[in-house]
Amino acid sequence: MRLRAEQLGEHLQGTLLPVYLVSGDEPLQLGEACDAIRAAARAAGYGNREVIEAGAGFDWNGLSAEAASLSLFAEKKLIDLRLPSGKPGREGGKALAEYCEAPPPDTLLLLTLPKLDRQQQSAKWFKAIDSTGAVIQVWPVEPGRLPRWIEQRMRQAGLAPTPEAVRLLADRVEGNLLAARQEIEKLALLHGEGRLDAEGLTAAVADSARYDVFELVDSALRGEANRCLRILEGLRGEGTAAPVVLWALHREIAQLAGFAVASAQGRSIDQAMQQARVWDKRKPLLRQALARLRPAQWLALLDQCQATDAAIKGASPEDPWLRLEQLAVRIAAPLIPQAGGSAAGSRAQALAPPGGRFTG
Repeated sequence: MRLRAEQLGEHLQGTLLPVYLVSGDEPLQLGEACDAIRAAARAAGYGNREVIEAGAGFDWNGLSAEAASLSLFAEKKLIDLRLPSGKPGREGGKALAEYCEAPPPDTLLLLTLPKLDRQQQSAKWFKAIDSTGAVIQVWPVEPGRLPRWIEQRMRQAGLAPTPEAVRLLADRVEGNLLAARQEIEKLALLHGEGRLDAEGLTAAVADSARYDVFELVDSALRGEANRCLRILEGLRGEGTAAPVVLWALHREIAQLAGFAVASAQGRSIDQAMQQARVWDKRKPLLRQALARLRPAQWLALLDQCQATDAAIKGASPEDPWLRLEQLAVRIAAPLIPQAGGSAAGSRAQALAPPGGRFTG
């Protein structure tokens, strides 16, 4: 049977099926659906959980063997099978189809995969799971639906946001649902239940952490290179993941590159910002940054983002945090500090391009 993600909670209150397949490329909804199934399984007495990752060379005979094995106390078992490639292959497809023909008693199979294409959904193994169990496919939240999604999550957390607060948060997270959930959790903790307007949201988010990736971006846009370096040092010390920092910087660079190119082509920046639904209070900050760099320089920064991504993934020997420092300083494009400045100022000068400004 097919279930939408929003139907899963009600379904799990009843009798559980022997097999669940959850697929999709949106990590928050995928994770939440799997967590809900695991929680329902625990509540139903499936106390023994085995996690299996079916990578290259996986022996699919192990699936039947694992299902047939019983613990010392014969507990109900949850087999948490992850298939990163999304393609079980001929052997795996056969094993899954045979499993569904006679699911072992007291065993629940949870299969997690990326988004499936039409060919995969036509395969015998998929149809067998669809017939025996439940298939839950999760989809990214479309931009037009994101504010409504955020508002619902905020109200579930006890917040009563104004439309401006919802739009501001949607602008900040730009489709990243994991970031949206984290921000809403922080808001619920810091602000408490009740009405929340845009000013209250801004204040709560600003006070939520000493070093924040969004403050890093805003400092770079304001041209505060030294502060960028201090924030990056704090983020690294607090264990913030480098991909999260790159995501925030890349998002802003990509948007500003688009505005800069539009302006170079004779189009109105005001119109471009309006089409991008930029919050009014943020427009002066973006204009300030646009005035410092030419279109070619913003496009060059996009290339730098790719190089930074390669460093983060280990495809380049460069230090990813040094790359992030260079990105932030080049967005800020500071004037070279005077001699005798702070350590951060000296480092900003070292990272700054010749003449104190980045040239692409």
